[in-house]
Amino acid sequence: MTKEQDIKNAVEVLRKGGVILYPTDTVWGIGCDATNAEAVKRVYEIKQRDDSKALICLVDSDARLQRYVRQVPDVAWQLIDSLQEGDVKPTTIILDGAVNLAPNLIADDGSIALRITNEPFSKELCYRFQKALVSTSANISGEPAAQNYCDIAPELIEKVDYVCWSRRQEHKPHQPSSIIRLRQNGEVEIIRK
Repeated sequence: MTKEQDIKNAVEVLRKGGVILYPTDTVWGIGCDATNAEAVKRVYEIKQRDDSKALICLVDSDARLQRYVRQVPDVAWQLIDSLQEGDVKPTTIILDGAVNLAPNLIADDGSIALRITNEPFSKELCYRFQKALVSTSANISGEPAAQNYCDIAPELIEKVDYVCWSRRQEHKPHQPSSIIRLRQNGEVEIIRK
C-alpha cells in the first residue's frame, strides 16, 4: 500500500468518527478527530485511562495550532520557532484557553497540549485531515509506550477501526515528546524532559 492510500484510508475513518493507530514524530499513537467528543471518549476507553488526564493533539502547522487556542502567547511562538529550526526532540506545548475542540479533551483548567509534527507521515495525515488529531501513546494506561508497531498490544489493535501500514517494519528507538507548559503570563514549566 502506498503512503498516499494509507493516509486516504486513515482520513476516511477519522471523518466517520473512527479511531486509528498511526506512527507519529515520537512513538506510535492512538488517534481520532480532536473535535469529536464520542471519538475522544472511545480513545479513553481503549487506553483504559481516566478522562481527567488530558490527551495530546497533533497539528501540521502553526496556522492550524492557532485554531485551537484563544490566544497564543508570544513566548509560545518563540519556542515554536526555535523547535522548528534544529534537530530538536519533538516538544508538546500546553497552552491555556483551548477552543474548538471536544470538551472531554480539554483539561479542567481550560488548557490543551498541542504539538506541531514535522515527521512526514503524521504531518501529511494532519494536513489531509484538516483538523487537530488526538495523539496519545499506543498502550494501555500505565504500560510502556509502543516505540514501534511490533510493540503494540494485540488487544489495542483489535479495538481500533484502522491501523496504518506506513512505518510498520521500523525497529528503532523512539521516545515520547518533551512537554512544556506555557501560561499567558509568560511563565514556563517543564513537565517532561
